[in-house]
Amino acid sequence: MINKIKRLSKAYYDEIIESRRYLHSHPELSQQEFGTMAYVADKLRSFGLKPHSGIGKTGVMAMVEGRNPNSYCVALRADYDALPIKECTGLPFSSETDGVMHACGHDMHTASLLGCAKILTTLRHEFEGSVMLIFQPSEEMYPGGAYMMMQDGVFDKVVPNEIFAFHCLPEMDSGKIGMKKGKYMASTDELYLTVRGRGGHGGTPNLNIDPIVIASHIIVAMQQIVSRNADPMMPTILSFGKMIGEGRTNIIPDEVKIEGTIRTFSEEWRLDAHKKITAIAQGMAESMGGSCDVFIDFGYPYVVNDDQCTQNTFDNGVEYFGKDNVEWLEQRMTAEDFAFFAQKIPACYFRVGTHIKDTPITNLHRPNLMIDEKSIEHAMGFMAYNTINALTKQTKKNK
Repeated sequence: MINKIKRLSKAYYDEIIESRRYLHSHPELSQQEFGTMAYVADKLRSFGLKPHSGIGKTGVMAMVEGRNPNSYCVALRADYDALPIKECTGLPFSSETDGVMHACGHDMHTASLLGCAKILTTLRHEFEGSVMLIFQPSEEMYPGGAYMMMQDGVFDKVVPNEIFAFHCLPEMDSGKIGMKKGKYMASTDELYLTVRGRGGHGGTPNLNIDPIVIASHIIVAMQQIVSRNADPMMPTILSFGKMIGEGRTNIIPDEVKIEGTIRTFSEEWRLDAHKKITAIAQGMAESMGGSCDVFIDFGYPYVVNDDQCTQNTFDNGVEYFGKDNVEWLEQRMTAEDFAFFAQKIPACYFRVGTHIKDTPITNLHRPNLMIDEKSIEHAMGFMAYNTINALTKQTKKNK
């Protein structure tokens, strides 16, 4: 089966690379992926499948049915939204939409799942069960396309028995994969604070209540939430990435807006940290004569990989790539709305190396992100092999 899948991956490679390059040059932001949705649905129809579009606004789902399709179902998910980043790769298929780019590799994810779909459709008479293909929008924007698709009934007719997804990893060489059992990626919540004081002339600070000074104290004080309140054994990150006070060199503004994120791996601590953030921000502002409005946008939960699904995926990876090309990975403080799927269904979220040999690493969410396109051939083939193995293992168990 491995050799058969690898032959099909090579045979379909050129077509799938064409799809990747089309998607890369036509990126669409979260909840705006109408063109991407139409393109993916058309490709699935060309494979002989019957896609359902508009799930979660701009998502697509299709089923590949093998023999005895109701016996077991494995789901595969790829995300396809882009980011508000101006591309500077110089690629001949660079983004045609100014200020929007596939800077997180979602074009690669989607193309790989399209390739996997074509392989599975070709081999559908050689396995029992069915495969649910989920092409998901809006991974980069709350509330997340996974949540939106679930709310819109993507699992109403069929609830998969297992679900798999991957993300490209620019630090890992193409031809390698990696994964981790258990808690893998952090929860993420967005913080929005508005600090209010009383603005005025910078030369008469005694007549003002300076929201910039208050905001600065709040940011510094909040660092104790991680350093002194979080369990040292519980990974926690509290970061602020935006602070705006619309004053001038000699004008103190009336208010300052602060935006940040908190990430961790405990739901209990997550909620406790929210309370501490609110208490510190409001208490600090009031003690200095101002006030602070706090809004915490409750985001994605942490990603948990099912132990058995992940071990099976690791073992299948060793068979497909060789033992030197499969790695156990560490926890990451990045986040993924795949967590919503993993809460409901035994899951494995793994990584596929995309680093181009002998070139500098270009990180995710950067305007110069480049991937080795051969990683798409590796990903589409391995997803197909891992899926067929999952179905075959269950078939043998049932017999």
